Amino acid sequence: MLNVRLFPLLVAGSSEASGEEHRGIATYRLLTGAHPADVDITNDSNFDRHALASILAAAAMDGGFVSERAGLSSDELATLLEQHFPSVRIKADELLLRFKHNDNDEVIMVRDLLLSQRSTRGDTGRWLAQMIARRAIEPNHLWEDLGLRDRGELCRLLDRHFASLAGRNTNNMRWKRFFYRTLCADEGLVICTTPVCTQCKDFNLCFGDESGESRMAERRREALLQEPVPAAGRHAAILESR
Repeated sequence: MLNVRLFPLLVAGSSEASGEEHRGIATYRLLTGAHPADVDITNDSNFDRHALASILAAAAMDGGFVSERAGLSSDELATLLEQHFPSVRIKADELLLRFKHNDNDEVIMVRDLLLSQRSTRGDTGRWLAQMIARRAIEPNHLWEDLGLRDRGELCRLLDRHFASLAGRNTNNMRWKRFFYRTLCADEGLVICTTPVCTQCKDFNLCFGDESGESRMAERRREALLQEPVPAAGRHAAILESR
């Protein structure tokens, strides 16, 4: 049973830069008590908490319902918070929102692919399959839209929870492209214009560089160039909007 205290599961409806700059980091800090750049992810349990907090923080940065942006129902989000972030409390009236995600076909196909290749038991792998599939329809590199710090963290996440699927990406293809190519191959469809990847005109789309600065690192750098934010503003990061 959730200990009902004053933690509103809301997020500011606007995704303008002035609010977004601090929302992701503040949400991550609210969940974990640390900045994403400073967290210790040596063991698998800490890494899972980091990955989940990162996805929720990235979803919060987008504005609107975090449960929808993260690919979870409000009940699933509440259970996830209870299991992995027990210090975060939920107001009882927020649970009355009862948001149910209504995934499109693309999200469902990627989710089912991941679920069929799970290598860990329990709720975490199932939630991650849903969250990864939902975030995969966002426009950036997948690791960026999951709020992770680099592609290596995404590879570790997939190796841990979806090992057999991750092991099939022997040529280090971009993960979104790999998911869709795998779906087509499993259905007996051929989507590539050439049989050899290096001869394909879309080679850079599938195997191009995925380095860069994480979304929350960008926001941290921008914030350091501005005036300090009052503590009340930092902790206004919220996880759902009415």
